[in-house]
Amino acid sequence: MTEHIVKAYDAELDLIGAKIAEMGGIAEKMLSDAMDALASLDVALAQKVLGSDPRLDGLQREIEDQAVRTIARRQPMAVDLRELVASIHIAGDLERVGDLAKNIAKRAIKVADDARVPRAIVGLKHMAEVAALQLKNVLDAYAERDAERAKQVWSRDAELDALEDAVFRDLLTFMMEDPRNISFCAHLLFCGKNLERVGDHATNIAENVHFMVSGAPLPVNRPKG
Repeated sequence: MTEHIVKAYDAELDLIGAKIAEMGGIAEKMLSDAMDALASLDVALAQKVLGSDPRLDGLQREIEDQAVRTIARRQPMAVDLRELVASIHIAGDLERVGDLAKNIAKRAIKVADDARVPRAIVGLKHMAEVAALQLKNVLDAYAERDAERAKQVWSRDAELDALEDAVFRDLLTFMMEDPRNISFCAHLLFCGKNLERVGDHATNIAENVHFMVSGAPLPVNRPKG
């Protein structure tokens, strides 16, 4: 490649990286705001989460389009090809994180007038903290091209699974204590599943980052608690 082509190619990769960073920031904010809306039953904040989703969807489409066009035009090999393919997968996972945050926000709106047992949200808040940390760490691993940090995120996937089991048991107890809690706690059960899925998408990203940087895939079977 001539120097001009190399610079143009690098600019294309940098643009994709910047858009993934923007997607990550939006997804993190949506998740944080959705949980704050659920904890405080703040309908306006929940609506704000819903309003952030179109930008996330648009960025995913832009990243996919840019990556495909770059592959077709530049015919990259080795690490560059892995980076472009990984960017498509990572963008898809971040878009799904946004969808899961949106689902939590929708639940917050539905339970706003029927909050019964505030302590039932405590376990979900802890789950959200772990999921948010996993997401932050894997985005940092992507930005720093750090395969070992990505592997650490992958290794912690079982922690969120165990927390979901604990939240399920707690919510089931509240539902058995008083049938009037059933509707409220059922919504929270779905929120717990959404948070567990956020962890799964963070783990997906970790696998892509690890392969992108090292060229070696992580084991097929993820760690289990």
